[in-house]
Amino acid sequence: MTPTLVRHHGHPRTLTRTAPENRARDWAEIQERMLAPLYEAVYERLEVGPGTRLLSLGCGSGLAPLMAADRGARVTGVDTDSERLALARTRLPRGPGSPAGGPRFLEGGPSVAPPPDGMPYNLLTAFTPIGCSFDDGEGLVAALRSAVPLASRGGVVVLTGWGPPERCAAAPVLGVAARPAAGGRAPRAGDWRTAGRDDLEDVAFRAGLHPDGSGRVACPFRYADLDSAVRGLLSTRLFDAAARVTDRSRVEREVAKALRPHRRRDGSVWLPNVFRYLVCTI
Repeated sequence: MTPTLVRHHGHPRTLTRTAPENRARDWAEIQERMLAPLYEAVYERLEVGPGTRLLSLGCGSGLAPLMAADRGARVTGVDTDSERLALARTRLPRGPGSPAGGPRFLEGGPSVAPPPDGMPYNLLTAFTPIGCSFDDGEGLVAALRSAVPLASRGGVVVLTGWGPPERCAAAPVLGVAARPAAGGRAPRAGDWRTAGRDDLEDVAFRAGLHPDGSGRVACPFRYADLDSAVRGLLSTRLFDAAARVTDRSRVEREVAKALRPHRRRDGSVWLPNVFRYLVCTI
């Protein structure tokens, strides 16, 4: 499964306002698929299939766990975002032909998701890339400490993060999110920061995991037009703190300005990026 261009219906001459209530749909329809090459590379490396019992942390609108289910894995996804979860549930197979024991999407943290058949999970994934806010590692460590007791000894945990800034064309665009720190106050939860080289290893160490290999995956962000690019990027939540400091429309304008060097002649926007994953054992 590879990313495809997402068309914004109609031909707007100005940016469409990205109302907060529309962000979950923007994530599901525009941004989520940009990381599909990362999901596929991890599943291929780990030979995810019928013997896999997967707990997906921060499953969002469900693309990554559903890709695992397509490979035969038994899947549970958890997330605290009710709007994204509602969209994930609309993607589930319906009707009398739906497979028994199909994917589950549950609201909350790992504690709401004991293994459905009493058999512990053997794979935990955290596909929301860390390394772009001051508190994302803290939240992931807490989630992992809650999830690990639900998994088998020797089970596998996969952590993901942004690659080196020099390999990510999105990094300068994400710099717009640095406004709160640039304002002179101390960094707070949700504030953007530059990704660090050892972010994933630091989280693994603090969560009591044992790193056992890593990889890098190219995940170019491809958008049909500038409007789709702005909507998709703001759906990541990485710009929320900056929007609170100024206002959302100003952040949208600044993101659009930062994206203009990446526009192609046909109006599409292309940002080559590299993401990193770390494979750990419990």
